[in-house]
Amino acid sequence: MRVTVFGIGYVGLVQAAVLAQVGHTVVCVDVDEKKVDDLKSGIIPIYEPGLTALVQENYEQGRLEFTTDAKRGIEHGELQFIAVGTPPDENGSADLQYVLSVATTIATHMDSYKVIVNKSTVPVGTADKVKATVTAVLAERGLQAKFDVVSNPEFLKEGAAVADCSKPDRIVVGTDNTEVQELFRELYAPFNRNHDKLIFMDVRSSELTKYAANCMLATKISFMNEMANLAERLGADIENVRKGIGSDPRIGYHFIYPGAGYGGSCFPKDVQALIRTSQEIGYQPEILEAVENVNMRQKNKLFENIVKHFGNDLSGKQFAVWGLSFKPNTDDMREASSRVLMQSLWAAGAKVKAYDPEAMNECQRIFGDRDDLMLMGTKEACLKGSDALVICTEWNQFRAPDFDVLSESLNHPVIVDGRNLFAPEIMNRRGFTYYAIGRGDSVEKCST
Repeated sequence: MRVTVFGIGYVGLVQAAVLAQVGHTVVCVDVDEKKVDDLKSGIIPIYEPGLTALVQENYEQGRLEFTTDAKRGIEHGELQFIAVGTPPDENGSADLQYVLSVATTIATHMDSYKVIVNKSTVPVGTADKVKATVTAVLAERGLQAKFDVVSNPEFLKEGAAVADCSKPDRIVVGTDNTEVQELFRELYAPFNRNHDKLIFMDVRSSELTKYAANCMLATKISFMNEMANLAERLGADIENVRKGIGSDPRIGYHFIYPGAGYGGSCFPKDVQALIRTSQEIGYQPEILEAVENVNMRQKNKLFENIVKHFGNDLSGKQFAVWGLSFKPNTDDMREASSRVLMQSLWAAGAKVKAYDPEAMNECQRIFGDRDDLMLMGTKEACLKGSDALVICTEWNQFRAPDFDVLSESLNHPVIVDGRNLFAPEIMNRRGFTYYAIGRGDSVEKCST
């Protein structure tokens, strides 16, 4: 099939490459000329395992095209995917200006039937706004060209997006048109062989499904962080609690790992957007508000443990930070706990030596050149002269460090672990003061 994708960011590029890999011909349209030129040269704008090879292979074989020519893209595909960003407004609601701008562009150039597909994460009712926009532009042109607007949300995890897109566990499509349903059966047939993964529903339910999924996962994370905070005050070990509840199949082990808060491009934005949508229709989303409040508080846990050990005045102190991205296998630092930590350290007069396997360039882009930030080439280089090690991201290479090097390099044998990578009893035997989340020296030695 002939497919066009508007927006070659995280969602659009992965979806385009995976569709091309199974034989569809895909034209990717973006307004960023440099990004388009870079992709033609094999330079991928994001780090995502497996994506570079996939893009290069399909571009070289002619199934994947990159262009800034919107008219070319609209002429190419019967299916027009909108995969542009929906950043939060100041009040937390999703900003639809880019989605509606693409809708306007499609309507400006279309002369035949098109299926316009919302792949971006958008609030309930966005399909209606897209339809109204396209209808208005066509009327201005004096045309009555037929079109359909479909919701087809993505369910990708950063760090595993290619695998998630290639082997989806479900494909949600919002449309009441049976002919459009058949088009999507054809489009996704290569991914739908073992059992039927396609779930057709009305458009508004499809739009809400995406938000509901992310908000449920965010809720599980904030719930476990709430339990971790309780464990610290009750003298319990949250890792034992996690195993105890995760063994219940009704709960399961996914997304019940306590930590320093969730981040990234999806959970924070989507929770805020659904809160705002709820408020706009007069409903108070108490659980969602609590999820967001717990997460915001949790991002200060690492700094609180540092202050607990060193005091409020950190002038002259230096801290090694392992991990800058919000999670492993990505270079994405949006809403990352590391950002909250470093800004708090700088405000308290401390310096930072930081290392991340993939997010160093992103950190440099965000913070620029600072006297109180040194980006190091290895995780070991961060340690020398630092007063403590702080772990923000659970990259695999951080899980089994040389603890002798750690103790020899740090000014003080102190580890503040935001991802609970190590066993407190082992760390204590090695002579470390070990602050984790809901365990280790974070736990108050008291009885209730």
